[in-house]
Formats: sequence, C-alpha cells, structure tokens
Amino acid sequence: MLSSGTRAATGEDAQMRGFVEDVFRSLHRVEQRRWARAYLWGLVHGSGRKTPRRLARFGALPPAAVHGLHQFINVSPWDWQPVRRRLAERVAAVAAPFAWTVAELAIPKSGDHSVGVHARTDPATGQRVHGQRALGLFLVAEGRAFPVDWSLLLGGAWERDEELRRRARIPEAETARPAGAHVLEQAVRAVALPSLAALPWVLDLTGYEEAAGVLAGLARERLDVVCEVDPGQVVLAGRHSPRVSTVGALMGIRHARQSQMMTRQTPDGRTNVVPIRAYAGTVRLPQQTGADGAGRTYRILERSAVDGQLPSRYWITSLTEQSVDQVFALVRGRSAALSALSVLEERFGALDFEGRSYPGWHHHMTMASAAYVHQHLDGAPAVLPRQWSPPEAAIGAAAG
Repeated sequence: MLSSGTRAATGEDAQMRGFVEDVFRSLHRVEQRRWARAYLWGLVHGSGRKTPRRLARFGALPPAAVHGLHQFINVSPWDWQPVRRRLAERVAAVAAPFAWTVAELAIPKSGDHSVGVHARTDPATGQRVHGQRALGLFLVAEGRAFPVDWSLLLGGAWERDEELRRRARIPEAETARPAGAHVLEQAVRAVALPSLAALPWVLDLTGYEEAAGVLAGLARERLDVVCEVDPGQVVLAGRHSPRVSTVGALMGIRHARQSQMMTRQTPDGRTNVVPIRAYAGTVRLPQQTGADGAGRTYRILERSAVDGQLPSRYWITSLTEQSVDQVFALVRGRSAALSALSVLEERFGALDFEGRSYPGWHHHMTMASAAYVHQHLDGAPAVLPRQWSPPEAAIGAAAG
C-alpha cells in the first residue's frame, strides 16, 4: 500500500496532484492515483531512459517502489481510454485546439518479445526495420500539438499466434489491420467528444494503400479533411458526367488549374510568398455513394518544390470555401505533431517501455502523453529544481 503520510507540498507538487486528480479521476482507488503521480513525476523530471527503476530514483522513492511502478503499468487493470478522453477534454478547455492530426511512431526493438514487435519494410526508405509501430493522435493548437490517443499496429506472428497473444494479453477483438483502419477508429472515439467532434482532420495519407478508404470513412463521420495524398489518388471529375481520373492527372491539365499565392512568415519576421496551384473545379471520391457522402465535394491543391528538384505535393480538402492560407495553416499542424513526437521520444520515454504486455504498452503511452500535456499545458518547469520534494515520501510495494 502507498503511505498516506503528510508533508508540506511544493507548489509544483500541488499542481501535479491537482492534474492527476483531474485527468486520472477514472482510477477510483487512491493508491492507483498515487502511483500515477509517482510515475508522472519521474517522466517529467527524469533524464535518460524512463524505466521503473530510474523513475523511482528520480522520485526519491524506496527500492520497493520499483515493483509498485512496474505493477501499476503492467499488471493493474485500469482502463486507459477514460484517462485519454479526459486528457483531450483538458486540452480543449485550455488550449483551444483547431484540428486533429495523426503521426506515426517507430519504436526500434532488438528482440522479439515486446508486444507488437515485427519486421516490415519501411515504405519511405525501402529498408527492413524491426520494432513496434504506433500511431499517435494529436490535438493541434497554436504552434503546438498535444498527444491524446494511441494505437499499436500488430503484424507478423501477433496476428495468428494464439499463445503469443495470450501471453501479451492482447484482446480478442484487437486484430492486425492497416494503419488507415486505426485512424478511423481514432476518429470514431474523437467524435464522441462533443467539444472536439467538429474539428477538421489533417493527415498525411501518402503511401497509404487504403487512403481512399480513410477519406470515405471520415466522410461517413461528416468530418472535414485536409489530407496530403499521392498523385495517383483516384477521384471523380466533372459535375454532370463524372469521369475517373487521378489527382496528378487533373493538375497536369494546364487550363484546369489556377495559380494562387500563399503567404508565410519566416522566423526572422519576413513574409514569403509561396506559389500554389488549385484545380479549377471540385472533385468527388468514387467510394462515396448514396447517403454516405455522394454530395460531398473536394478541392485539390498542389505545391511544387521551389527549386524544382523535388516532386510536387498534393492535398485534397473538403474545405472548399477556405482560402489557401487558411488551409495550409491547418497543414502546418502536421509539423507541430512531428515536433511533439520528438519531444515524447527524447523527454518523456515514448521509446522506453520495457514490458511485454499490450495493456502495459497502452498504460505507458498514456502516462507519456499525460507528462507531455502537464509539461506544456500546465506550465511545469522544464528541468528538475535544485530543491524539491518527491511525490510521496515513502511508497510501499504494491500498486492497485
């Protein structure tokens, strides 16, 4: 059991206590919330790899706490989804987010025992990689993105080896499926949050074999999108007699595109003008029929590399009435998410989970997200202060 000893809390400790009581309110046992606070403290203030042993050391906890932290993450049966929902609601209340986006996290692993580890070919490099593959869902606010949900992609033996799945405590309903299916599942969870349901989705679907299915699924949820796509993305062009074409082919028709200008502020305060091409009409998606979006139209935008050395990039968006500047302001949210992903890796232990169970991985990633949100939303100090008090003066051996 956790000690209930009292002490004079520092201002920061009181702030973290309030954060945990709010975000982890679904953990009904007091001991569980105390372990959450101890784990969170170590993630925020620790350096190097974020393992239970090192987290206990950062929190000035007794040796027995290592077992307790391990139990809290790997054994304690708390549900991570209510915590993540509350995390998203807290971001919504404070940061005024304006878009959802998804970023992929590759977690290298040398062994084969961590849940979800498998070998695959990286589509960007063509090389074989070995490790876990995850998708993080982010809320984008002004200049920053906040992680609020995660999916772990299964593959290889994790799809069919029942003994392997049993040992990792993978739910029966959790099957191997493409990244796009996970994105749509994250969208279904997101639309259940009333204050965030109407936000547009900003995605990079290049390289997704199921890109068209993702677009169709988001349309079924009546969600607006700004999605980067491959030039071969199939669309229907023409209002009365639609014909099948591709994004790249349509933008290759000189008389069918319009040149527009996008303005961008550089870090030194200068204004750059970036040429953008827009398809003169609107297009539809072949997968959208009947009540699921036959009337929804999309706009195509193209940005060519300034030096002409790189291929053009294409976006398809349902925001047909927005200006180019407004659309690309949303696109820049992707960069914020990638920056947040780097911080999660370097500061909050997103790559450091050493357990082997599916619930344990989700618990750890939920804690990493909470640490990031607490750090960047609640204004926790970036480094450990010289004089500080640990989250608990003494912690026993068992987590709830």
